[in-house]
Amino acid sequence: MNKKISLGLALSLIAIASAVTFILTSFFSLQSFNTKVVDVNEKAKKYNALQSLDTYVRENFLGDIDEKTLSDGILKGYISGLDDKYSKFLSEDEYLAEQSEDEGQLIGLGLTLDEDESGYIRIAKIMNESPVEEAGLRVGDIITIIDGVDVLQAGFDESVEAMRGIEGSEIRLTVRRGGIDRDYTFTRRSMEVITVSGKMLNDMIGCITITNFKKNTPQQFLDTLERLTSNGAKALIFDVRDNSGGMVDVLSNCLDPLLPEGVIATAEYKDGHSETLIYSDETNLDIPIAVIVNKNTASAAELFAASLRDFGGAKLVGEKTFGKGVMQKTTEFSNGGAVVLTVAKYKTAVSECYDGVGLTPDVAAENSSEDFDMQLQAAVDTITQEILQ
Repeated sequence: MNKKISLGLALSLIAIASAVTFILTSFFSLQSFNTKVVDVNEKAKKYNALQSLDTYVRENFLGDIDEKTLSDGILKGYISGLDDKYSKFLSEDEYLAEQSEDEGQLIGLGLTLDEDESGYIRIAKIMNESPVEEAGLRVGDIITIIDGVDVLQAGFDESVEAMRGIEGSEIRLTVRRGGIDRDYTFTRRSMEVITVSGKMLNDMIGCITITNFKKNTPQQFLDTLERLTSNGAKALIFDVRDNSGGMVDVLSNCLDPLLPEGVIATAEYKDGHSETLIYSDETNLDIPIAVIVNKNTASAAELFAASLRDFGGAKLVGEKTFGKGVMQKTTEFSNGGAVVLTVAKYKTAVSECYDGVGLTPDVAAENSSEDFDMQLQAAVDTITQEILQ
């Protein structure tokens, strides 16, 4: 027998349900409101503190204030406060220089510099067909004066920064060799950075060295790969020692001809969603592969090595890698600068993220010396065994 409820009771139940809904909605809305109020108050404290500091400095600072430099410094300080070693704010000049570098173009003299024990600047590497190579400078030469300023007086970091400049600008250097100083005037120019080189080690094994991953790396990589396979390479060694990474989004073009079809690597963002970073089509090079790594192999270079191991059966040879498995996004700001911000973790589609951990080699090999490359020999021995199997 069905029981009927009175109209009054029905209305009472509806009223109670509405009241409960209202109370719950109000509670969660209040929680949200309180959170927002706290957030706003915290932000207000930060901005008020900054305003107070600005007022104090402008009233008391003895020197002159460059407003653009001050603005860049404030933005740099904010990003620095995140305590993330990979995030940074770039000034307009720094951003332009980074864009050029990402393109695989270097504006300058074609030098890699180190600090000499004397405190001066020592030339560590010289690019082929660069202004300094054409002038006859050599590795080991010492730069003592830059545009009339002594390096010891200016400091090493400031002197290296003074070497930067726009294409077409001139720079005067005093270079010491064998205790004799000589003055040079150079014009900075744009040069293509060569990040890939390759050679045949014997009749069957080719070796491809990758020093960084830039926008022009894939074409250099494909050209080198084609040349070595055409010369009879039946196995390949990839050398990514001291490769600090570069641009992750160029890896697909390098790995695609080597690996089977499918998703190779993904990135996971703050909100939990994932995106494909590396995808390979059905064409692949089915030959033995080894990858030489060391403690300075990082970021994109680690992902390159991990992808070849997980999907190409490659053996990693050398030392445990650096362990950078996070990705940065560069966003341009209205003032001409840009923020480089860590936004995601990445990994291969079958392995865990190696950030802060690194990749452990399959074949451990000691550091190579100037006289003998022990890690390369270990890679050759490893891959020769695979060929003979």
